[in-house]
Amino acid sequence: MLMRLALTDLFKVHWTDQIHEEWINALLRQGKFTREKLERVRDLMDAHARDAKVTGYELLIDTIQLPDSDDRHVLAAAICCNADAIVTFNLKDFPKEVLKSYSIDVLHPDDFVYYQIDMAPSICCSAIKQQRLALKNPSIAVDEFLSILQKQQLPQSVSKLREFSDFL
Repeated sequence: MLMRLALTDLFKVHWTDQIHEEWINALLRQGKFTREKLERVRDLMDAHARDAKVTGYELLIDTIQLPDSDDRHVLAAAICCNADAIVTFNLKDFPKEVLKSYSIDVLHPDDFVYYQIDMAPSICCSAIKQQRLALKNPSIAVDEFLSILQKQQLPQSVSKLREFSDFL
């Protein structure tokens, strides 16, 4: 859903090759996808999200202190591209007091999506409807789609979307 919303130009997405490798490896560990399929998704993401790839952040990594040193590359990339926020389920590893010194917020995906829907409901509903309709085998009804989003830890976004269910 974040990718569909990013294509609306409501916000700018940023990632690195290292971030791609992390999500690819996480999904490979689940055993549901092949590397080839995930690399195709990565390539499509890179092709469709304009100027999303961040480079030149590597020198900053060693200057950053975070609870999990393996997350420093994410903050380094955010600093390098002047991001306003890091959107992650992993809030505890990005302490607000550390990010504040870089003028970067940390947001749970549910908060981020909710804010987008609240600011631009028609644009978001259109993008989310496109996402739902793209799921064709089998097709998914609105209530079922919202249930899936609920299971993906997006309860307040789902609550907001229920207000617009006729448009999804």
